Parts: sequence; C-alpha cells; structure tokens
Amino acid sequence: MNKVLLNYLLYGYLKTILKVVLIIYTFGIILNLFEEIEFFKNINSSLLTPLSLTAMYVPNIIIKLLPFIIFISSMWFLLNLRNSKDLLTMKVFGFSNFKIFFILAAISFILGWVILFAINPLTSTMVKYYEQTKSKYSRDIDHLITINKNGLWIKENINNGYRVIAADGTRDNTIKNISIFNLNDKDELVNIIRSKKADISENEWKLDEVTINTFDKGIGKINFFDSYTIVSKYDYSKITSLFRNFDTMSFLELILNYEELQKKGYNKTYIDKNLNSMLAMPFFLFIMTSLASILSMNTLKKSNNFAFIIAGLITCAGVYYFKDLSLALGQANRISLSLAVWIPVIAIGLFSSIGVLQINEK
Repeated sequence: MNKVLLNYLLYGYLKTILKVVLIIYTFGIILNLFEEIEFFKNINSSLLTPLSLTAMYVPNIIIKLLPFIIFISSMWFLLNLRNSKDLLTMKVFGFSNFKIFFILAAISFILGWVILFAINPLTSTMVKYYEQTKSKYSRDIDHLITINKNGLWIKENINNGYRVIAADGTRDNTIKNISIFNLNDKDELVNIIRSKKADISENEWKLDEVTINTFDKGIGKINFFDSYTIVSKYDYSKITSLFRNFDTMSFLELILNYEELQKKGYNKTYIDKNLNSMLAMPFFLFIMTSLASILSMNTLKKSNNFAFIIAGLITCAGVYYFKDLSLALGQANRISLSLAVWIPVIAIGLFSSIGVLQINEK
C-alpha cells in the first residue's frame, strides 16, 4: 500500500507541476508574442519569425519563475489532496504530514538538479538563438557588442562611417591584440589600426605599439606609433556591464569554462553570482515546497481555497521582494553578490523548518 501511495504522490505532484508550467507557458507565449510582433512590425518577415522566437524565449522565463511555479503547484496539489479527503486516508495508512512534505520537497529538489543538468543547456541554447536572430534584424547598430570564443567584438558608429573592433577580451581595464577596422558610409575600408595593448578605463582609449594601415584610392600606407589615442562610446565599466546577463550560458558551461570566461573578459563577480544562483535553485525549490506545505497542511478541514490563493500571492510577493532586496544589497557592495544569492535561501529555510515541525504535530 505504501508503494501505491508513494506513486500516487509522485505522479500526482509531477502532473500538477506540468499543468502549472503549461498554463504559464501559454500566458508567456501570448504576452511575449505582442512584444515580438511590435519589434517586427516594420520588418519584412513572416508571422512565423516572432512566433518561433517567442517559443524559444519563454522556456528561459519559466526556469526563472520555477521557485514560484513549484510553490503554486505544491499548494494546488496539497489543497486538492486535503479537500478530497485523500490526506486523511494517507494518515490512516501511516503517512504523516512531515512524510508527505518530505516526499514532495525531495521531488522538487531532484527536479531542480535535473533541470540544471538536462533542461538548462537546452534553454540557454534557445536564448542564444533568440538573441542572434534578433540581432540580425536589429537596426540599433550602435549597440552591437559581444564576447565570444574569439574574444571581444564591437561594431560602433563614428562620423561618416563605423568601426569594427576585435580584441582578445577585457581584463583589468585593458584589452590586448586589438584590430580596429574603420570604414566609411559606403562600407569602404579606410584604415586598419593594430595594437598590442590598450587602456580602456576611460572613453579615451590609449593604445600602445600601434601600426596603422591607411588605404587611399587603392594605395596602402603604413605608419608606426609608440602610442595612439581613439575616442569610443565604450569604456571598461560599460563593456563589462553589458555581460551581466548569463542566460545564454548553461550551468555546465559556467562550471567547465569558469577560468576561460574570466580570461575573455567576463566579470568574475557576476560569474560567481550566476553560478551560485543556479546552485541555489534546487534548495530554493525545496523550501518553496515547505512554505506551501505549511500553508496547506495546517488542518484537515475542507475550506475555501480563495483564502489560500490570497495567502499564496502574498507569500510569493514577499519572497520575491526579499530576494530582490538581498540582490540589491549585493549590487551596492554591502555584501558579496554570492552571499546575497544564498541569504534568502538560508533565511526562508530556517523559517520554514519551524513551520514544518509545527504541521507535523497536527
């Protein structure tokens, strides 16, 4: 009988999670589709393009909302369990409140790790495709900047043309092995500036050991300088700030390429913050299940679900703002960003542990 009840909890809970995910995915498709249609309205493309991009982007949003999805799913499943008297039946067969909570929380915890190792690589690839596709249609070419396996790449508008900058990456206010291609508004190459190293701490870049190849009517000319200065819209802080979004990188990529990402110019603080956010997710799912259990299993009486919906919304809002406050303290350098990620998990975990002990007595 215990095996039958365990399977009932397992499949019933996973089925409820799937229902909530599908509901949120549907709403996400509808809401994001309007934004994509607005983006593509003046671009010659079919409706399939914004629809496919929306389908690629929404799974990443679902993973970000996963703690709240687990909370809603846990409350939904436990309330149905209680109102249908199945909870009472399980107690008769030896399933205490704590045992039921622990089974559901363990499922949430394991699900978190499965998502990190199996689902997250897929969603990060989808986001990467989404961003690459939209960049092809974007007319805001003042902000074309990326760091890839070849290093730093910038496309920047200048007077009567634009420049393309390629370098090994950013580190300690400097970039190395720089190549700057200056082109006019007719896409004709004007000159190529090469440098061993540049200080980009300010918008006025200071280049060392510079070679300039100038082209005029098919005639090339080479000049050498010990130092040279160019003015750019970007400095070190602005470039690194553009790479705080790690949605295109999976959990496995961050672990396997941790040192390499720093060499390419990604900020170590934000790498650590994102890595810790992913590591904290299974634990966060565990404690969100515990919060739902505390709210739903405090009595065996059948009750109006409206009060629990209000309580659930208030709880979700409280957890969200607590996380936001903790991250704000981290970004303000009051505490480290890595610690800011774990503070909500630890604090809510301690609070929920007391509540779980209380519901076990009922």
